[in-house]
Amino acid sequence: MPKYEDVIDLYDDNGKRIAKDVPLEAISPLRNKAIQKIASLTKRTIAVSLAGIQKALATGAIAGSIIQGKEIEVPLVADAEKVAAKIKEMVQVTEDDDTVVTIMNEGKSIVVIVPEARTDAGVEYTTGFTAVAAATTEAIIDLYNIPMYKANMVKAAVWGKYPQTINFVGSNIKTILEVPQMNEGAGFALRNIMSNHVVALVKRNAMQGAALSSIFETCAAFEMGDAVGPFERQHLLSLAFQGLNANNLVYTLVKENGKTGTVGTVIESLMAHAIEDKVIRVKEVLPSGYKVYTTDDLPLWNAYAAAGEVAAVMVNVGAARAAQGVPSTVLYYNDLLEHESGLPGVDYGRAEGVGVGMSFFSHSIYGGGGPGLFHGNHVVTRHAKGTLIPAVTAGNCLDGGTQFFSAEATSGLFKEVFGGMPEFNTPMQFVGAEAKKIKTKV
Repeated sequence: MPKYEDVIDLYDDNGKRIAKDVPLEAISPLRNKAIQKIASLTKRTIAVSLAGIQKALATGAIAGSIIQGKEIEVPLVADAEKVAAKIKEMVQVTEDDDTVVTIMNEGKSIVVIVPEARTDAGVEYTTGFTAVAAATTEAIIDLYNIPMYKANMVKAAVWGKYPQTINFVGSNIKTILEVPQMNEGAGFALRNIMSNHVVALVKRNAMQGAALSSIFETCAAFEMGDAVGPFERQHLLSLAFQGLNANNLVYTLVKENGKTGTVGTVIESLMAHAIEDKVIRVKEVLPSGYKVYTTDDLPLWNAYAAAGEVAAVMVNVGAARAAQGVPSTVLYYNDLLEHESGLPGVDYGRAEGVGVGMSFFSHSIYGGGGPGLFHGNHVVTRHAKGTLIPAVTAGNCLDGGTQFFSAEATSGLFKEVFGGMPEFNTPMQFVGAEAKKIKTKV
């Protein structure tokens, strides 16, 4: 028996229904194997730049320093197949396990998916990175008979400055996850994925981007203990409506307002749907005629509001084709919604508050970087858990090239690495299909 009474229909980014009458728990990271696979591949997929290592060794330019007299000439790109075979030999646990080693860009890079047996044997997600880095170092030393007095150059070309730095500065091995020391605290690993990385993974599809960010944020909520007890349903509803287009709400709101709409008209549409669906009702009418609304289901109202937030960002930023408007849209969407309804905005006011700080940090007086550089671990955006970053990612997907820090500039590698994986390119369909498959088993 399902724990919750909520039943939803799941739609894709084209407004096509994927699954009907799905119990809410069918999209839970605890039950949905598609979401579990996304989380697993996120920590197990590692990119190795053979071209970068080869150049670093040839020039002695290692992690920001140039060490003359210890240059090493090795044809890693030409020998990519040999290097890949050696790495696979060391990384895999059994011959028939789920290890995958793929040569890309004519040997310039290798993508390694570490077997689950390795990540299951430990407790930390960095196993994927460390196993591949160690195997790459050993492979180069063994294949080219690197003498012991030059082996440290190979290690530095692969691992970067670590352990002199807490992260792998200058490394030619890349993972989409940051090291634990860079996380705000427990459960923040999946919240520490930059919005631009998600933009690259979904190939600038705004609804798929919102979905993937929402999946990452929801998995993180479960990891940090935020989705336990009475709070579990709230996070699942937000994932459903804001991320997975439950009942086609996001798609409908954008379609109703896409041609001539504004942030304000999106709010009008959202209010109409919330009233029609009996999510909210009029509590009282003031002498001025102003209607104060109430709800018997705050988590469901929050999910509707979050869906409207994504739609408002898509309508506003989609019209401007400029992601600078993301934080101000988040801020004023929530401000207007609170005034229109008398109810709290997304994440009970936290999304609105984050919009203020994000405007300052992204492109105002401080101007440290565009919206694409933000993630759920950022000092400004970490407070709105689960419901802010999906809207940020949707907006960044629709940017028409106005950002100095574009997804193409910051995250092109991850587009190549995850480019052929439907789990990351079309997460709405992938998760929806699994929810349909298990809906009678929940």
